[in-house]
Amino acid sequence: MAETAQLQLVPAAQVAREVPVHDAANGLHHATYGDTLVAESDLERIVQAVPVSVAAALEKRSWYFVPLAIGEGEETLVAPGYTTELGDRATCHRNARFGGAECVFISTRLLQDRFALAFELFINVGHAFVDETGVPTTFSDLLWQQATANVRGETSHDAWENRHKALGREGSGERNLPARVDEKARNAYFEAAFADAVAVYMLSLAVDFDYADLREREYPLLFPQALAERLRAVAALFPPNPGYEFSVLYRKRP
Repeated sequence: MAETAQLQLVPAAQVAREVPVHDAANGLHHATYGDTLVAESDLERIVQAVPVSVAAALEKRSWYFVPLAIGEGEETLVAPGYTTELGDRATCHRNARFGGAECVFISTRLLQDRFALAFELFINVGHAFVDETGVPTTFSDLLWQQATANVRGETSHDAWENRHKALGREGSGERNLPARVDEKARNAYFEAAFADAVAVYMLSLAVDFDYADLREREYPLLFPQALAERLRAVAALFPPNPGYEFSVLYRKRP
């Protein structure tokens, strides 16, 4: 109890009002507050991995890196440091709107390494980008081609579930499509899968990681070749910023 009492929660609106927001070289708005335990060089490397063309679509959004973001009903509160009790109450991120601005508060102390922190930011950026721009037809065509060809797996639970709903089952050969595709679910699938692909692409620019690091228990992970095809399509749409390089490497089987 004494540990918690030493940390006074601050309304997120106050943080947004008082903490200066910086523009990275790519134009992404961001700020830090409190004892985040994130090195400035690591944060810069992560933030700057967002392609300029993606950041340009997010002019009305800002990302705040804080120790802990806590929801109290409709209000978002920020802890300037970490305690076990507050950590149990916090979530990885909280969205809030102040005036005409969208603010995302990311709990750095719940994310134990650069991979987790980067992925949390990029997933949020990916979904925000889709909200602003939609899904390119060329990419939705690729997604549907893979889904109807029964390419196994997906890259998030949302994409997996909506693909399943759209087809009436997980995957399906083109010759065995349901008589009527669920268009609402298909559009939701396109949005989720495109946001996922944009996020994984940016993750690949910011940190080195293994394909298996993306695996979660709730659904089978997309086949490596299919994922690589999606990432190459995203890279063609949004080339890396200077100082970043996109590549897909395959291990030889022993």
